[in-house]
Amino acid sequence: MGLINYVTRVQFGFGALETVNEELKLAGIARPFIVTDKGVRGLGLIDQLTAILSTPPAGIYDETPGNPNEAAVRAATALFRQAGADGIVAIGGGSSLDLAKAVAVMAAHEGALKIFAAIEGGLEKITARTFPTIAIPTTAGTGSEVGRGAILILDDGRKVGLLSPYLVPRAAIVDPALTLSLPPMLTAATGMDAISHCIETYLAPSFNPPADGIALEGLRRSWANIRVASENPDNRDARANMAIAATMGAMAFQKGLGCVHSLSHALGGINPRLHHGTLNAIFMPAVLRFNRAAPASIAQDKFTRIALAMGLGSSDAVESEITDMTRAIGLPARLSELGVTRDLFDRIVAGALADHSHKTNPREASGEDYLAMLEASF
Repeated sequence: MGLINYVTRVQFGFGALETVNEELKLAGIARPFIVTDKGVRGLGLIDQLTAILSTPPAGIYDETPGNPNEAAVRAATALFRQAGADGIVAIGGGSSLDLAKAVAVMAAHEGALKIFAAIEGGLEKITARTFPTIAIPTTAGTGSEVGRGAILILDDGRKVGLLSPYLVPRAAIVDPALTLSLPPMLTAATGMDAISHCIETYLAPSFNPPADGIALEGLRRSWANIRVASENPDNRDARANMAIAATMGAMAFQKGLGCVHSLSHALGGINPRLHHGTLNAIFMPAVLRFNRAAPASIAQDKFTRIALAMGLGSSDAVESEITDMTRAIGLPARLSELGVTRDLFDRIVAGALADHSHKTNPREASGEDYLAMLEASF
């Protein structure tokens, strides 16, 4: 196992779950509240966790929906307060980890969830009173275990981000063994999420060379292993590479994402049943083609480096290779295959223009540009 301390502490490796008591102590959590979902509990992972904990959890919330929403945040926050907990252990996919972050905020602050959203000016409202969280991912995609954000659906249907350094978990416990039971389709979809993070954050224009280096290495590992992990779920080396690549993608995306995510967030808010990673896979080719018209330093040098990380002979093949990989691992490559209809396009565009990821794309997109990307992805 290795201990990485970048953004936050990361306990990585097979068997890393055994470090949970050490990390709880360092975080000052004596009465942990577990946030998870029914699927994780059904796999026996909560029993595995509680058997390791030196003290029983103060409570457990296992009703996290596939896309966390405001109602679930209210319910989990009420249980957290009733339990008298002083911190959270979030175990599951990105949905459980993001829900846990929202509970950590809402249990310590007054007001409706929407006032803490980044697009509502919520950054300054999230304070150091936020309860500490330990994050344990069971998928390899979102990287929420080291992220400073949480994506949630409000009661009004908007899919928004909470962003604050106080949302970064005190520690991430990334144990690839917990991903061995992940089904092929979820392995594929969450893996494409990790790949999209590495590519988009590398293209984001803000200056952050360490993040750029991490993003490229995360892309190299995830691109080389996503098909193996999807087709051979028991391959421990591929699972380990996907797990660390997901964490690396989120370490890097502190510098921002782009139009892939603004579109995915918008459409995911309209139809929460659509998997975020699958949407990212579908939108990437069209957004990347759009971004090739950005300044030369982006369109030439950065695309060349992306192609090298993917093991491609030419940067001209990046978009087509992403589409080919999406199909090869069993995911749909067009919006129409998901049942999305063109009558949703105007709503998707409105949501994308308001999304926090819109502002960090390397090339500014207009409403017409987003419509063209949607049509190209349809």
